[in-house]
Amino acid sequence: MDRWLWLQQGDLVTQATALLLLALSVVSWVVMAYKTWLLARTQRQVPLCLAAFWQATDVATARSRVEALDACGLVLPMVQALEAHRASSKTASGGSSAPLAQQGAASARLTRGLREALQAASEPLQWGQVLLATVATIAPFVGLLGTVWGIHHALSMLAGSQNIGIDQLAAPVGEALVMTAAGLAVAIPAVLGYNLLGRSASRIEADLEGFAHDVQAVFGAATEPAAAPRA
Repeated sequence: MDRWLWLQQGDLVTQATALLLLALSVVSWVVMAYKTWLLARTQRQVPLCLAAFWQATDVATARSRVEALDACGLVLPMVQALEAHRASSKTASGGSSAPLAQQGAASARLTRGLREALQAASEPLQWGQVLLATVATIAPFVGLLGTVWGIHHALSMLAGSQNIGIDQLAAPVGEALVMTAAGLAVAIPAVLGYNLLGRSASRIEADLEGFAHDVQAVFGAATEPAAAPRA
């Protein structure tokens, strides 16, 4: 086709720019498709896990229920942190010979465990966001580079011609401008995906943080050791 004649006749820089835009487009669409599936799955599972936890009669039962529902593994690490905290609270001596993780107040140990679980849960939710932001930022400039280089290449080819008319100049320049449109076509979906998927991930993270605060409020104070009686 004539519209691809400029790309076929382009040099290595022109073709490499087009291939780079194609690669950025494919990668960004794969990331957006995967994250859409992951976030849709977690948006169904997280509320079910939280409800199952609070409806359980004990922590062991809550863990078994959450483990059956939490296929993405976002809520279960916090329940495991609570289990580990309750187990360590019964056996930790609090002396100087105990590991650092077992020293200090019981509520502080629970806070540390919940914080680590939240950090682990945020990694799959935030995965791919940096890549989408990078594609959205650099794709227009890559397309502009392809346009500028394509125009330069077209003018170099026409430099030795005699009686250059506007019709001879318009075709290669207009075809080179396609690269700018291609850059925008790659960047705009990446921007939309970054914003929409980021909002969904932020809502899930807010639910998990609220659950962690509730667990800390309910179980942190309940497992504090009683003060030693004065002599």
